[in-house]
Amino acid sequence: MSPDPVVHVIDDDEAVRRSLDFLLRSAQFDTRTYETARAFLDGLPEGHPGCVVTDVKMPEMSGVELLHHMRQKDLRMPVIIITGHADVPMAVDAMKSGAVEFLEKPFDDDVLLSAVRSALASAESTFRRDVERAELQQRFASLSKREREVLDGLVAGKPNKAIAFDLGISPRTVEIYRAHVMTKMHAVSLSELVRMTMIAGYPADRATETRSVV
Repeated sequence: MSPDPVVHVIDDDEAVRRSLDFLLRSAQFDTRTYETARAFLDGLPEGHPGCVVTDVKMPEMSGVELLHHMRQKDLRMPVIIITGHADVPMAVDAMKSGAVEFLEKPFDDDVLLSAVRSALASAESTFRRDVERAELQQRFASLSKREREVLDGLVAGKPNKAIAFDLGISPRTVEIYRAHVMTKMHAVSLSELVRMTMIAGYPADRATETRSVV
């Protein structure tokens, strides 16, 4: 079960910050507020789904600069940019940098709430994928060297006899390692095992590795 998502509100104008916080809490969202983008980056907890609602023009670090920093840190949290000084180049820069919405003040409350709901749905989906990927990577890490070599052959679509020939072992031994792989990975079928390798980004080509028997 993933933790409850949080809407992070960043604006150097206290009145705007309070207003946005009140609106979002009235719509039953959990919120955290920050006066600067730097305060947000310094206080952001890891492994927590959520989205960001930020002003674009702020001291120290602008909303667009925040997007650049988040991309460099691989923080894939959806960002909604709000501004009272919109122009086309700024909007284009924000969207290219990863903003999911660019709202010009004054905007309708329902427009912002709709954007937040969409952003949180996307964040929750990304969070679940990241959790699944991390769990699968841990399972792959538990495989022995030989089990990984057999897995590589399976993912490449090779039959047991071909894998056995490549590794210099018997087909029966391949079957045993294959069963170990399926058990450790909690896979019920070969197609599911292949799907797991795709989700986890498991490297299928290990031909350059030195072979050894475990």
